[in-house]
Amino acid sequence: MSAAGGGQITAYYRFHSVIYDATRWSFLFGRAGILLELADLCPAPKRILEVGCGTGRNLRVLGDQYPRATMTGIDLSGDMLRVARNKLAGYGQRVSLIQKPYAAGVAGPQKFDLVLFSYSLSMFNPGWEEAIAAVAEDLTPDGVVAVVDFHASRLGWFRRWMGVNHVRMEGHLLPRLRQKFSPRRERICSAYGGAWQYLMFVGGRPAAAA
Repeated sequence: MSAAGGGQITAYYRFHSVIYDATRWSFLFGRAGILLELADLCPAPKRILEVGCGTGRNLRVLGDQYPRATMTGIDLSGDMLRVARNKLAGYGQRVSLIQKPYAAGVAGPQKFDLVLFSYSLSMFNPGWEEAIAAVAEDLTPDGVVAVVDFHASRLGWFRRWMGVNHVRMEGHLLPRLRQKFSPRRERICSAYGGAWQYLMFVGGRPAAAA
């Protein structure tokens, strides 16, 4: 993501950090579902990274789901991370939060058994291709990447409105995820009668890259 784009996102979440958890349940579908699926597909990760961790909602669930795992959250928005720090205070040193753009190695030299993008990758404009490539470098050989995000919409006005809110939804993420990772489970789901679609993808590194 460019510096200009990062500044826009930071400004956007200065207000939205206050209302995020109270409002996003109405359209960020699949977040709970993909965490439940990870319990089966990634049963015992030691190190977890969430890119675009926001208010820490997912990290709190993952902290309970994997009580022996250490977790790192990275986000551009200091306002969102302030909410996350309060929410995750009870997990102590198991959790590290970093305010930086995502790139390979930005969270340190260690590799991760699980990398999660939850409605963040579609906001990497530009930078989504680089982010997917960075995950391949940050994963352990047996690691898992999990993505739940907007996919596409048949409504041009809706796509334009989502663009105003920094979201690109043109079906561009899933082909690149399939190219970089071996799918273990994937679905495209409809929301609000087909007004838009969201994707759920869990994959691992291809055997040749392991």
